[in-house]
Amino acid sequence: MTTRLAKILLPLMLAAFAFIVTFDNIVDYGSNFLFVQHVLSMDSTFPGNALMERAITSRAMWHASYVLIIAAEGATCLLLLCGTLALWRARGRDGASFNAAKSLVTAGCVVGFLVWFFGFMVVGGEWFAMWQSKTWNGQEAAFKFYMAILGVLIFVNQPDTDLA
Repeated sequence: MTTRLAKILLPLMLAAFAFIVTFDNIVDYGSNFLFVQHVLSMDSTFPGNALMERAITSRAMWHASYVLIIAAEGATCLLLLCGTLALWRARGRDGASFNAAKSLVTAGCVVGFLVWFFGFMVVGGEWFAMWQSKTWNGQEAAFKFYMAILGVLIFVNQPDTDLA
């Protein structure tokens, strides 16, 4: 039962993290909006950067991108919360039932990985050359987030057998 409880608590902690990130981005919209604005406009990348044709300078596109990020962070939270509840409800059942209850946690982890790996590392980091910026570079923080998500995803999806 200890392992099952760990598989319930870890996604709950990720859900709490995703909730706080989502909440903070809504309540303090302007702070991280500046981050999105600078990354998409590529205004702090290396001078003479040959990738500048990728820059997005439309305020509407900055807002749309930021809203999409916030929505995906919120979806991560909701999926992980619902998945945690499903695991909690299945905690005393047979291994097959507990394994079947993992699907929403898996979905939440995948959406979170999509946000912090694909969004911040692939799109922000590489496509918009965020790695070139000393000021507006969120890759290190994103790495910590998606590695935590990946660790929980791997752990939770280890097969469970029937309880003794």
